[in-house]
Amino acid sequence: MGLLSNRITRESLKPGDHIYSWRTAYIYAHHGIYIGDDKVIHFTRRGQEVGTGTVLDLLLISSGPARSREICPTCAAASQDPHGVVSSCLNCFLAGGVLYRFEYAVSPTLFLAKARGGTCTLAVADHDDVVVHRAKYLLENGFGCYNVFKNNCEDFAIYCKTGLLVVDHGIIGQSGQAVSIIGGPLAAVLSTPLRLVTTNVYGMAVTAVGVYCASRYGADIGMRRDVVTVQVEDLTTRLANGLLQVVESQISISPARQSPQIVSQ
Repeated sequence: MGLLSNRITRESLKPGDHIYSWRTAYIYAHHGIYIGDDKVIHFTRRGQEVGTGTVLDLLLISSGPARSREICPTCAAASQDPHGVVSSCLNCFLAGGVLYRFEYAVSPTLFLAKARGGTCTLAVADHDDVVVHRAKYLLENGFGCYNVFKNNCEDFAIYCKTGLLVVDHGIIGQSGQAVSIIGGPLAAVLSTPLRLVTTNVYGMAVTAVGVYCASRYGADIGMRRDVVTVQVEDLTTRLANGLLQVVESQISISPARQSPQIVSQ
């Protein structure tokens, strides 16, 4: 695994891999699940969408359909899918970018060493066949309303890999790159009061980095306490009925995962 990100070759891909490719001058990456036979299932901005109301709506275009002069025959039918979860060939998914693999169950040291979010998580991934099943099921049933910060392509891929969802998204979902986008300015704001007691630029920089790392670590899906395990067959029903935010009586602790699990009704 690379320190900044984990670049891989196509030959090393296997079904169930969470892959991504950087877009928009490395501001944002597009994520998906490789299911074999040169196919990737991923969540796009097509269909119902909630914007941020900021300039980011113009910048973060990586989860939209790849802009190309030609649409390959493999992906032509998928381009008509209205709900946002689509199947594409690997070439169309990469859109000319480089292939990277998202890593799971990394150590806290390695997680913090990676300055950029959206490349790895402390959470443990499920078996590859379970991951592929979730991705294919959501291809047929959708993954709800796209939102840059609360429900984006990385959130989709992480759910497929772990079955975990944030109960109350608040500002952000489980996306590491969304945390990075928010965490940088947040760290700068929180370190600003130091100017009242010191003019040491290095001290303020260290504090800002510390706040940024702490925000990334605490918001990671593997560390958060506000996550639940949701069966994919139950997820689409809850999304359709707006029942993702569950009451405490509906949550039980899964001994195997030591994480909350929604009890199907």
